Amino acid sequence: MRHALFQILTADDRIERHRHGRGYAAVVLAGGYVEAGDRGRFRARPGQVLIHGPWESHMDAVSRTGAVVLNLPLSVDVDFAAGTVPDPDAVARAAQRDLVEAAALLFETLRPLVPAMDDWPDQLAEALRRDPDTALAAWARAAALAPATVSRGFRQVFGASPRRYRAEQRALKAARLLLARHDPPAALAAELGFVDQAHMTRAVTALTGLTPGRLRVKSIQSGVRAVG
Repeated sequence: MRHALFQILTADDRIERHRHGRGYAAVVLAGGYVEAGDRGRFRARPGQVLIHGPWESHMDAVSRTGAVVLNLPLSVDVDFAAGTVPDPDAVARAAQRDLVEAAALLFETLRPLVPAMDDWPDQLAEALRRDPDTALAAWARAAALAPATVSRGFRQVFGASPRRYRAEQRALKAARLLLARHDPPAALAAELGFVDQAHMTRAVTALTGLTPGRLRVKSIQSGVRAVG
């Protein structure tokens, strides 16, 4: 039986942007932190749950109280970003016995949460997630912001430049569609706006460590499902 990871975050710590190879749910048991990642930016408090899909990145700014978090592995990708549970301690106790039981309890009681943070970096991140073809210069003009201000401010909040964030969103979409659909890689590359299939292959490999072909084979062997 695999064990869940209970993580203690140090007060006032800043964890730079990093990536996890598999999906997990972060259940906040105590304290809090602000997380900015590939599903948006959230102020996490006790009882809240942040969902992370495979290969997603985020950075964290821990509050003065520090935080205690249960990181519960997920075998499926979930299509919402955050939620709340009425009794996070019950999920933590279940996780000490059995991860399958804990995940079942989590999703029985989990209610989706709408992100409350909506500054311009959040708006740009949402635009890039929705459409990686978003033109950064045009977006800056529409927001009445200088391009240099957009680049600098976005990096401070999300730990990556808008260009890098945009590229990673495109690669994430490609990896998810490769798992969710059976379209030829060349067709997916054209649909997602890559220059060609080789461009998509490089992006997916850099993100996941696997070529599109190997990614599909491994997902079949492991039984991992993705929500497209």
